[in-house]
Amino acid sequence: MVDEPTRGLDPAARDMVWAALTSLAASGTAVLVASHEPDFSARADRTLAMRAGVLAAASVPLPNPGLSAPATRRAPFATQDERRERRPAGADAANNPELLTGDTASGDSRLRLGGRLPLLALAAANLVALGAFCWPLVATAVPEQASAAVPVAALALVPLAALVVVATLDGSVRSAHMLALLGTLAAIGAAVRIAGTGVGGVEAVFILLILAGRAYGARFGMLLGMATIALSTLITGTFGPWTPFQMFACAWVGAIAGVLPRRATRAGEIAMLSVYGVVASYAFGLLMNLWFWPFAVGYGTGISYDGGASLEVNLSSFLLYSLVTSTLSWDTLRAITTVIGLVVVGRPILAALRRTKPLATRSRPTGARRENAAALS
Repeated sequence: MVDEPTRGLDPAARDMVWAALTSLAASGTAVLVASHEPDFSARADRTLAMRAGVLAAASVPLPNPGLSAPATRRAPFATQDERRERRPAGADAANNPELLTGDTASGDSRLRLGGRLPLLALAAANLVALGAFCWPLVATAVPEQASAAVPVAALALVPLAALVVVATLDGSVRSAHMLALLGTLAAIGAAVRIAGTGVGGVEAVFILLILAGRAYGARFGMLLGMATIALSTLITGTFGPWTPFQMFACAWVGAIAGVLPRRATRAGEIAMLSVYGVVASYAFGLLMNLWFWPFAVGYGTGISYDGGASLEVNLSSFLLYSLVTSTLSWDTLRAITTVIGLVVVGRPILAALRRTKPLATRSRPTGARRENAAALS
């Protein structure tokens, strides 16, 4: 029994694998192959379509047990099937197989966590977190009161982060394959962040967050942003009131990368991600400054928070504070680092990430998906 023996192989290596399997079959060994690749599966003398984890009826009778199994017979095999709720009336099971939902397919409602409820919880948690960032623009407090409230606000974001993680783990993310990818990329992101944090604003972790969010989607990007900050903070022992804010800000960087327009050429895709990297770098700096601003400078200066001032006055003071403290320095260097990284390594890393993505969860421009098939030779 062999599972996906040709995954990631070039044609020459694929032929070598097929030759080895057919040699075993010719010697009298029964060989069962599970594959998403129709060209490979079509070589077998018998193919079985799998729908929602259940094998369909055989399209070709079993070979005579007394004979060897040379690959001389070819069963019909439908390579793709347009998404549809129901099969056409009178359709033949072999030629019109239903859409696979599979272990990691996002179409299987049994693997989702309650339909719309997690989406509502996810949206609510992120809105509350955004409010925690923006409180200086909507609340009234003097710097001393703000400083006292920061630990409370930071701790309040911790359960929100847990809620986001639970609501984000839908069927397309919580498979063993995707969780393994999440853990691996979070470890890489943590190492990159530890190596670059504090060095003149150079934070290459944005490159990973943007590329992973682009390759695996908004939910994965959000989880990776949170996991990367949590892991790097745990390793370095630098947890503080800023940590939950960093977790949400980086989660949004990865998530938004996952909802950017999908139709783009290779060069156009890197250009789009680079522009987004610049915007994300400056937006990240503004958000991280906003919650910290009321007690970052003394009271009564031209860039100070004034609890009794209007929204327009406080907003202009905040923008001036951000401009002179981070926008022209740290945020600009972060944007430059991100763009350089995306231009230099963006294309090969995206290709590598997409190759490791489970086939059943890959989105297709025409809405088509490959079947899961069991090939017997």
